[in-house]
Amino acid sequence: MILVSRRFLNLITGKFAQAITLWPFIILKSKELRTDRSLINHERIHLRQQLELFLIGFYLWYLIEFLVRLAQKKDFTNAYYAISFEREAYLHDLDFGYLKHRRLFAFFKYI
Repeated sequence: MILVSRRFLNLITGKFAQAITLWPFIILKSKELRTDRSLINHERIHLRQQLELFLIGFYLWYLIEFLVRLAQKKDFTNAYYAISFEREAYLHDLDFGYLKHRRLFAFFKYI
């Protein structure tokens, strides 16, 4: 389900993100982003990742990996883009059939 809430997104991401996925919702910053196919596909990849790790596992892993990357990269943006979940989603957000052929735990190869 897609929701739009600029205020919530800014609260959670500090104005960094255009969207966030919190199972089962994709939360967008603006209504116009509903037509951004690559963004929606990117967030759907995150939905699949979240299911694979039973939600809590995903959020814990994401946080831990972000903190490790942040310690390595010393920069918020570079740390974010180095997270395995984000690497997979960004590399495949223009492949609109990706989720049909994606293997379980595909994010492992991006660690």
